[in-house]
Amino acid sequence: MSDKEQLSLAEAGRLARAALEASDVSAENAASTARALVLAEIDGQGGHGLSRIPSYTGQSRVGKVKGHAVPEINSLKPGVFRVDAGHGFAYPAFDMALPELTARARMLGIACCAVHRSHHFGVAGHHCERLAEEGLVAFVYGNAPKALAPWGAKKAVLGTNPIAFAAPMEGGALLIDMAVTTVARGKILAAREVGEPIPEGWALGPDGEPTTDAATALKGTMAPMGGAKGAALALMVEVMSACLAGAALSAEATSLFDNEGGPPNLGQVLLAIDPHFVSNGGFDDRIADLAQIYDDLDGARMPGARRFAAREHAAEEGVWVKTALLKQIREIAGEA
Repeated sequence: MSDKEQLSLAEAGRLARAALEASDVSAENAASTARALVLAEIDGQGGHGLSRIPSYTGQSRVGKVKGHAVPEINSLKPGVFRVDAGHGFAYPAFDMALPELTARARMLGIACCAVHRSHHFGVAGHHCERLAEEGLVAFVYGNAPKALAPWGAKKAVLGTNPIAFAAPMEGGALLIDMAVTTVARGKILAAREVGEPIPEGWALGPDGEPTTDAATALKGTMAPMGGAKGAALALMVEVMSACLAGAALSAEATSLFDNEGGPPNLGQVLLAIDPHFVSNGGFDDRIADLAQIYDDLDGARMPGARRFAAREHAAEEGVWVKTALLKQIREIAGEA
């Protein structure tokens, strides 16, 4: 018997919505969240995809994340505003923030949004990509619960703290998205959910020793990419997200993987720039020339380019999801 099951995109979305709505999440928030999770699956980012449903729904049932929260905008300056996610899921807050950020960046040339009282925000690059599709250059910074020790220390005080960038270009946005650890912590969660080991080098156990056990890894620390440089980048993202948003520091935030404690109270900050103003109209030609340099190099490809083929394939074939995970999701949805 195969350990995976094929789902159409429509069925994957329906099942995700059903599980969320069965766990005290409003229909609107369930739809927004399900769209984000399915897109993560499509793009091969399973750690931010359907594997999140058991933890999301468990937290909603106990009120750690508010399933009926309605985000609110608070305008501060013409180019600066905040979105209060209300300790709910981050995706509805981003759905509200992105059109407003687009409008302000087009009017002013640059705009900034801070999302606070937030939760896990999924694939960071997807939010930037939506801004790039509107013709904007975008950055997003977000913090996460502690999982990474500062370089030279053993105690985790920083998160995996993803950073993403996107820019408009012909044929689809240039997209760069990375956690500051060797891998995103969601990949370890996904392995734990189905009882699989992780590769050595991804994480350390509580004793500071390398481990291939996903459950042990989640109790320990993540390995930073690039050693000291990755740890320094995590600190920069912490300032650009938690500090700028006035949110919980990674060292203070509760876990995204269990039902213990109160809301994680994470922060995310988005910057959007209208490149045509800044470049005096030269941006399109310059990025096209840059893309051509890459095209002319054997073996080179623009970061994020693989997602286009993945999306085309998924539109025809759907997605493959681990049977053990689907069993959990169906039980949560009351469809076992």
